Amino acid sequence: MARHSRIIGLGAYRPRRSVGNAEIASRLGLSEDWIVKRSGIRHRGYAGPDEPLSMMAREAAAKALADAGLDPARIGAVVVATVTHLSQMPSLASQVAHELGAVNAAAFDMLAACAGFPYALAVASDLVKSGTADHALVIGAERMTDIVDPDDAATAFLFADGAGAVVVGPSERPGIGPVAWGCDGSRADAVGMTGHWRPELHGDPSVPWPRLGMIGWRVYRWARDDLAAAARRAIEAAGLAPGDLDALIPHQANLLIIDELARQLGLRDGAVVARDIAESGNTSAASIPMAMERLLAAGEVTSGMTALTIGFGSGLAYAGQVIEIP
Repeated sequence: MARHSRIIGLGAYRPRRSVGNAEIASRLGLSEDWIVKRSGIRHRGYAGPDEPLSMMAREAAAKALADAGLDPARIGAVVVATVTHLSQMPSLASQVAHELGAVNAAAFDMLAACAGFPYALAVASDLVKSGTADHALVIGAERMTDIVDPDDAATAFLFADGAGAVVVGPSERPGIGPVAWGCDGSRADAVGMTGHWRPELHGDPSVPWPRLGMIGWRVYRWARDDLAAAARRAIEAAGLAPGDLDALIPHQANLLIIDELARQLGLRDGAVVARDIAESGNTSAASIPMAMERLLAAGEVTSGMTALTIGFGSGLAYAGQVIEIP
């Protein structure tokens, strides 16, 4: 019999400190209303010194395992999507697997920026469907405040910290659809680091430390012109039409992009659209599972509903798949 996959557990970690627009607007030379109109963000979570990336990832993963009712020893693979693990090696996944007690798991990180979660979910789904792993743990975790220039008016109000995780397990019917993914390298300079980890950084204090840089209008135009086509490919691959979806859970990049995608897809009346960005900010690879968790906690979606998850980010990498809400 064909073996399928589905999400069987979900968890999230939100930093204890919530930062409103008033706290950062004046420093950036912006108004609170301008931030809301341009991004939809009213608050964002900033992790404190006692909330390192590994801790947030571990806590989100532990909640997902508890939600699935699964012993960590039954996890066959731990995949962490992140761009803010500031140590080249060992992987964040190996650390989290050890701390959780996932002693039988392969562990590796995946770097696909804000598309990281759907990339990692696609890999985990294939691992389970092939039988390589009976269960896989997928974590999106970011401390974006570690790489954002707090005085950059183009990025500082957007990005935030947090983590989300799901457990993927076997299923008798498809619960995670085929992935539609790709990368538009012609626009790779739209989002990325401002420099490389060059040797001279260690000896020349005049060379600025690399930070996240973004040309916002280029990202918006790509999303406006190309994101809906990728979304439709994912929906069609699952054998559905946009009107069949119960929910849209996109990467929480910007409320304008989220609303434009929903408009272009032509969702049915009553379909739920995740807008977690208003309270969580842009948490890169963590944003999709965090948004899903908020919708479930609020009762806006329920188990068994059909949702499209789709992310896009530096590269410009993008990926999406239709899932069944756990």
